[in-house]
Amino acid sequence: MEKMIYMDHSATTPVKKEVLDEMLPYFSEYYGNPSSIYALSSKSKLAIDKAREQVAKGLGAKKNEIYFTGGGSEADNWAIKGIAYRHREKGNHIITTKIEHHAVLHTCEYLEKQGFTVTYLDVDEYGMINLEDLENAITQETILISIMFANNEIGTIQPIREIGDIARKHKVLFHTDAVQAVGSVKIDVNEMNIDLLSMSAHKLYGPKGVGALYIRQGTRLDNLIAGGAQERNKRAGTENIAGIVGTGKAVELAYEHLEENNTKLISLRERMIRGIQEKIPYVRLNGHPEKRLPGNVNFCFQYIEGESLLLSLDMVGVAGSSGSACTSGSLDPSHVLLSIGLPHEIAHGSLRLSLGLSNTEEEVDYVVEQLVEIVDRLRKMSPLYDKVQGGI
Repeated sequence: MEKMIYMDHSATTPVKKEVLDEMLPYFSEYYGNPSSIYALSSKSKLAIDKAREQVAKGLGAKKNEIYFTGGGSEADNWAIKGIAYRHREKGNHIITTKIEHHAVLHTCEYLEKQGFTVTYLDVDEYGMINLEDLENAITQETILISIMFANNEIGTIQPIREIGDIARKHKVLFHTDAVQAVGSVKIDVNEMNIDLLSMSAHKLYGPKGVGALYIRQGTRLDNLIAGGAQERNKRAGTENIAGIVGTGKAVELAYEHLEENNTKLISLRERMIRGIQEKIPYVRLNGHPEKRLPGNVNFCFQYIEGESLLLSLDMVGVAGSSGSACTSGSLDPSHVLLSIGLPHEIAHGSLRLSLGLSNTEEEVDYVVEQLVEIVDRLRKMSPLYDKVQGGI
């Protein structure tokens, strides 16, 4: 194909023109360091303040509760390590899930080596936690619950409000990795009793290398990065002004058009799911059938390898993934798919197609048609599939 069909928006998104237009002056025209006192720098300070306001509005937060970071992974690290170290005298127990992004899982594993204990909650076949299991896991030593808002691979959206209620009831701080949810789901940090929330700009048509951490006013945590007095003495380093400006604009646009965007994405998602289920046998839809991200489609195709599927799709102009972009070099099956109970041989045949605002019904139909042919061709080369067809 002359034009690539991009269906990997959970990995990253293109920067919207409106976002880029907002960013451009801060590369060369308004380039002053916000920490300086002359007039040129005041432009940078005002731009950061505006972006902070835009992000806060999108989350239902206060402006002074938003701190800009170098991305979602930094925000996750800061939230978890910052709370762990500051509250160590109160307790050393953290609760999370087995299906978190590695920015959370690896941070928790690191803290275990520092003497902390971590409970990794199981999930059901749809990737949903059990609220009773969560409440039963809380002890007098529990200082933090960190559960992702929506899963980056299978799209399942957790019962965040209920989790927040449980955390508040037991006076435990609640952090959520909302990297996939911000801009796709309505969020109100106060109604949901969220104390800390991580986000990343490049998942919602903003720039890469910039994100934010929401910290509820009065929540005490240690700093992750030492140095200057930027971000009100919380996060050292000269601010990425253009990136911060782009983050604010991307959040603003996402929530201005949330309903119409989601209506379109859900329609495309359901068209693709229906097409695959009707035309290809031996497939399994992963994730919750309803409580899932608007553009997320994740299937396992039995008797074939996901890598072969991806390469074949790439040859016909389709970009997808087998799961998280952060683990694309791994030969192991997805920890998320294993956690929802899939055996290795089925988990290896996974495909994630995450739809975006530029995708069309014609593209969805094209991808389904190509998948029908590709899956049929790959299965014909599978000795195991031969046995199944032969009734063995």
